[in-house]
Amino acid sequence: MDLLQLSDFDLIRVVEDDHDFHIYARLSEETTHCQHCGKYGVVGFGRREQVVKDLPRLGKRSSIYVETRRWRCKNCGKTFYDELPHVDEKRRMTDRLVQWIGEQALRRTNSSVAEEVGVSEGTIRLVFAEYVQQKHDAMCFATPRWLGIDEIHLTKPRCVLTNVEKLTAFDILENRNKQTVANRLSRLDHRKSIELVTIDMWRPYRDAAAAVLPQATVVVDKFHVVRMLNFACETVRKALRADLTPAERRGLVNDRFLILKRRHRLNGKEHMMLSGWLENYPMLAMAYEIKEAGHRIYDAETRDDADAAFEEWRASIPHEMKGAFGDFERAWRNWRDEILAYFDCRATNAYTESLNNLIRTTNRVGRGYSFEALRARVLLSEGPEKKAAARPAFQKMLNRDRDIEMTVHSMRVPTRYEGRYGTLLSTLPEILRDGDFGSDQS
Repeated sequence: MDLLQLSDFDLIRVVEDDHDFHIYARLSEETTHCQHCGKYGVVGFGRREQVVKDLPRLGKRSSIYVETRRWRCKNCGKTFYDELPHVDEKRRMTDRLVQWIGEQALRRTNSSVAEEVGVSEGTIRLVFAEYVQQKHDAMCFATPRWLGIDEIHLTKPRCVLTNVEKLTAFDILENRNKQTVANRLSRLDHRKSIELVTIDMWRPYRDAAAAVLPQATVVVDKFHVVRMLNFACETVRKALRADLTPAERRGLVNDRFLILKRRHRLNGKEHMMLSGWLENYPMLAMAYEIKEAGHRIYDAETRDDADAAFEEWRASIPHEMKGAFGDFERAWRNWRDEILAYFDCRATNAYTESLNNLIRTTNRVGRGYSFEALRARVLLSEGPEKKAAARPAFQKMLNRDRDIEMTVHSMRVPTRYEGRYGTLLSTLPEILRDGDFGSDQS
């Protein structure tokens, strides 16, 4: 069996030790033409042995030892060594190893890949950076019809773009400034096809969408609005607890979870406990009822009904609660059109929020990836996305099949991804579960 399986090389012998395969080979054809002038007629003088890293085999590192000759051209007088086919131009690695490192580094840490190959982590980082750039140049995500925009804090805020309709990651930007977001949106192909943009209440997102995507409907995510009601109720609860004695505080064990929970989701025991607290603390009861009334605004059928429900809610707030719920009232006034747009399409940014949680997990288990490495791991992790490309189940080879000649598949050449939507959000947990994440700095 040819352990090397590379055309243009003849296998001589293989030496195996506890950790490595040492594969000795020679070039199949001798050089006859000058690499400089291309003319026939070269004279050989001198030899040297070159060591080239190759794919790991059977859990062991592999290196290819090739003796190359030095040649002098009779015509131009220049000297050169044999060219090594299937070897990367920038480093002593086979092309297939370079490709393999890039694919593995998407799902594993640099340290684990470096240990398996037998090179330094710095080499893995350089190979991975080139692989990512190559993939970016070849990659073309389809412009989403429904675009989600949100941010995630990783040392500093990063802007996250998603295709909410297809539930895929679309891009991660270095910051969330208006100019950065607007520049990225302006580079989208067929950006006029975007119909919906769901955002949180960050003004640069709205301004960027208005400038670049005037045809799109901008919707403020429901979660970010109702969260302000919960925060206001929590503010009242904390102020109340600060004035209680230690014995009285013990009577409010787990009060935060019940007070923030919607009334229709309480079970019998929780409803009984909450009712007792609200009877004993009128201010808390007042804040809770205001919070519940604010949530019910989103039960409205139309935007007009929702706007009327808000005005009724605002008029019902007692003077002593104006301060606590003032942020919600101001947000509705400043973002009225974008908040009411929800009632026309019922669009939320929940999938973008889910992606943010997975990005945080990816960053945490990777022990602080660089922004470029984290972005690549999220956007280019295409293996689990393509279920049809998974290996088929193992089938035992029958006796009559054992004489079938085995063929060597050529390396996969990067192609342009037409119509691809990005990494499916549901596949990211598979990447985290299956990947070998250890201590690493990318």
